[in-house]
Amino acid sequence: MSPESQASEALPSRRRRPPRGGRHRGDESFLLPPGSPALVLAVPGSVRSAGGVPEELARLVEIEHTGQPTLVGYLDGDEGHLSDLLAGLPQRSPDEPDAVVVPLSTGPDPAIEGAIRKIVADAPIHAVPAEPLGPHPLIAEALHDRLADAGLARADRIRMMTMVTAAGGIIVATPGDASAVRQAEVTSVLLASRLASPVFTARIDDDAAIRAAAAQLRASGVARLALAPHLIGIEPGGQHVAAAAAAAGAQHSAPLGAHPALARLAALRYAEALASALAG
Repeated sequence: MSPESQASEALPSRRRRPPRGGRHRGDESFLLPPGSPALVLAVPGSVRSAGGVPEELARLVEIEHTGQPTLVGYLDGDEGHLSDLLAGLPQRSPDEPDAVVVPLSTGPDPAIEGAIRKIVADAPIHAVPAEPLGPHPLIAEALHDRLADAGLARADRIRMMTMVTAAGGIIVATPGDASAVRQAEVTSVLLASRLASPVFTARIDDDAAIRAAAAQLRASGVARLALAPHLIGIEPGGQHVAAAAAAAGAQHSAPLGAHPALARLAALRYAEALASALAG
């Protein structure tokens, strides 16, 4: 069977869902046929530190997008470790992956991706690592929603209306290194377009960079600032949100958590990785 034929049979089919109420009306769904490779969410951290967020995202992926069980494996701790999860999965055809592992991270992170690659390489089954969830316009959508939930941005995208917002400028605070900041800047540009407001990006654990971003925003005439955590809330760095907001003299929104946009991205990254594996 050719790779193209394999991809046709094994890839999730896409269909247009009936219109739903709410802001996500018209989303597309990835329906997995029986026997598809397992979709595994790889969680930075442990079961205890994640606080149930990965399981809620897995539930959203199943219900809203794939129609098949979504599994959760952790990179830390003894409970539910990713290596144990992969070791317990059945082997399928030698020509197709047994599982696709999707990192639960908003952008590239060398430490997380390195840990996943090692576990995947050591697994007794054929597993394929996927790309992280972002950068992607859906991350900007999720950040916008969390800012709106906190009353720090308008919930609509109608820019010609005169509306009072709680913040005139946003600092997107991201975990990771300089590379992570550059990746998050892509999302910041998209968020600025959505809000029609200036948006700066800084490392969440770098108070000097946070203060510098705040100073630049205020120098441009922004009186009220908001800090948007560019993280799900399960990553290392989540404990810095309040301190970063204090350094900026700003209020902050909540981490993204189990946002529906992240579930949609997980299904998308699965489909992309599987298509690439079958084509190769």
